[in-house]
Amino acid sequence: MVRWRGRTAAMTAGLLALVSSALMSASGPAAGAATPGADRAAPVPLTELTVVSEQVAFGLQRPVAITGLPDGRMLIAEKDGTVRSYRPDTGLAAEPILDLTARIDTSDNERGLLGITPAPDFVRTGMLYVSYTSLPAGALTLARLPIGAPDRLQVLLTQEHAEYGNHNGGQVAFGRDGYLYWSTGDGGYANDPYKAGQDLGTLLGKIVRIDVARACGAKPYCVPAGNPFVRKPGARPEIWLYGLRNPWRFSIDVDNSLWIGDVGQGLVEEIDHVRPWQGGANLGWSCREGTPVFDPDQCRPGVRYVDPVFEYEHFMTEGCSVTGGVVYRGSRTPEARGVYLASDYCSTVAFAVRPKAGGGYESATIGHLPTQPTAFGVDVQGELYVLSDLPGFLSRVRFERVPPASAGVTTP
Repeated sequence: MVRWRGRTAAMTAGLLALVSSALMSASGPAAGAATPGADRAAPVPLTELTVVSEQVAFGLQRPVAITGLPDGRMLIAEKDGTVRSYRPDTGLAAEPILDLTARIDTSDNERGLLGITPAPDFVRTGMLYVSYTSLPAGALTLARLPIGAPDRLQVLLTQEHAEYGNHNGGQVAFGRDGYLYWSTGDGGYANDPYKAGQDLGTLLGKIVRIDVARACGAKPYCVPAGNPFVRKPGARPEIWLYGLRNPWRFSIDVDNSLWIGDVGQGLVEEIDHVRPWQGGANLGWSCREGTPVFDPDQCRPGVRYVDPVFEYEHFMTEGCSVTGGVVYRGSRTPEARGVYLASDYCSTVAFAVRPKAGGGYESATIGHLPTQPTAFGVDVQGELYVLSDLPGFLSRVRFERVPPASAGVTTP
């Protein structure tokens, strides 16, 4: 459901085989939770890590987003608008904990309920934030509601998205700064039809940042004074980052940096890592697709584009759509702490990316994840989970050490 390239064949395939939320929010799972001394464990080469998954729940209907709650529950958003609750000790609840189907446009493979995250004060308020495509015309919608009172849903922000059903983005997550971040796609179809990626006058193809703890005038939110385009004429002040195609899944790490999986058109898939001081960064679309130039007419002299920290080929490969993941901050495998794990909806390859101490990044493929991964999440201990789309199941994911390639070799 989540993100196709806009080509007719790919969209048709998506209708048959679709393709929280994966996040580290300030109020969600304890991203820094670890046993004493875990941070002091020496990191190992990425090539000495592999991933192992274990199915822990099934019977989900097109699960697309997952988020953790402070009480240990995991909330799983299903495309049609229902939210299911999973507990590691008791499993998947039989009935939805929340039903928003009456509000949600599911008319396209990529439309539906897209993202979910708890408020920083969830323990006190029970407030959830959700993103979805709304009836009647598929407008991208950011809203909040108490978990037990769907009739009290309040729409915060919308962006028209009527003509094409794909490229909706949809991730929502709270940063360590207390602000809410929300991703949107470029408007759909292919080739950035509205040239939205480089247009600061629209929320399409952006990640926005707003303060939902306050209201300003008629708006139920405020724009943080530190947002990069607050004083730029003609720009939407809510914009934090731009130049994105379809940032289906991003996550926020403990240093408030954003790790973004931005879906490519057909040449490359990319992962971006944007630090807190890089507000206003231009990630390139549709001047560029990853690092290659895509549309020279959208490139401007003197503009600085932020390169992906990792990209992989899409064309003529098994890959089709990057599924952005999370940075591991759990305690079960302290040697893997700080590793960003992502995947691809079609190939299911597990990609590991990690900043290097001296600058730059290292990466490796470290196995495969279950079929059709749509979103990653973490529990209250910071341990990993991944959703699988059309099979409709949830898997627990862990890292394991593997011996170096030369280990175990003996001379005759």
